[in-house]
Amino acid sequence: MPDNTIASRASADFKRARFKAFFNDVWAALSGRPKTLLSYDEIREKLSIGGPIYRGVEVVDIKKISGSLNRYHEFDRAFLPKHDKTASRWQRVNRAFYDDISLPAVVLYKVGEVYFVVDGHHRVSVAREQGQLFIDAEVRECATKVSITADLRPEDLTVLGQKVEFLKRSQLDMLRPEANIKLNIPDGFMRMLEHIAVHRYFMGIDLKRDIPEDEAVMHWYDTVYLPIINVIQESDVLKNFPDKTEGDLYLWVLDRQHYLAEHEKHPLQAPDLAAREFIENKDDKPNRA
Repeated sequence: MPDNTIASRASADFKRARFKAFFNDVWAALSGRPKTLLSYDEIREKLSIGGPIYRGVEVVDIKKISGSLNRYHEFDRAFLPKHDKTASRWQRVNRAFYDDISLPAVVLYKVGEVYFVVDGHHRVSVAREQGQLFIDAEVRECATKVSITADLRPEDLTVLGQKVEFLKRSQLDMLRPEANIKLNIPDGFMRMLEHIAVHRYFMGIDLKRDIPEDEAVMHWYDTVYLPIINVIQESDVLKNFPDKTEGDLYLWVLDRQHYLAEHEKHPLQAPDLAAREFIENKDDKPNRA
């Protein structure tokens, strides 16, 4: 293909990509969907991730590349260029596509199910625009206590950061590896730590001995949290609260129980009974959100 033809196509491709980026901005504003790339530094700070550990060259699903080490302001979540100043470099990479020139593998950090570009932003952008589904990448994986996915919103990081703190302090992921508590309520995990502390205190009174923290965590999970979750799952009540999780409803159950005990002098119930009572009165507005 003649050079002037390739140059024209590369220029047209960039203009099309910029138009798509503009359209994505408009759609994101109307829909509330995330439009910006995730910042690796912010993820590292809030989720206390470890690593990175070199995993070698892999074939990576391009749609799972949703973040950047240091250029997250230059591309949107679909890796479309946000500024005209990237035109020259973007078009050079795009010309290599038309000339069938092999480019080096991009370099990515992996956190959970999300990949962050360390080197190769323009290669990822051009590959997506040209319809590639996968890309060769040198991958370095970072350990994390919570799983994140490519649709992560920046505002979700506050809750996930609290979950990391909850797991650090409770060690629930070590004591009960099958546990996977999810919350949307901003202060929910901190409230769960309070629940465990209170549970430990009353265990000590009942058993007349000091209770190790790990024993209290396991006993709370087995005898308080799980019974409530089991009732919630059996009742299918979650369909009435599409923006909430099982963990959110657990908090609502205890909020309601404590409210009734304090203000209406109802005796505290066993966790499963409290959950059933909550479900029977699910139209009542929860005391806390």
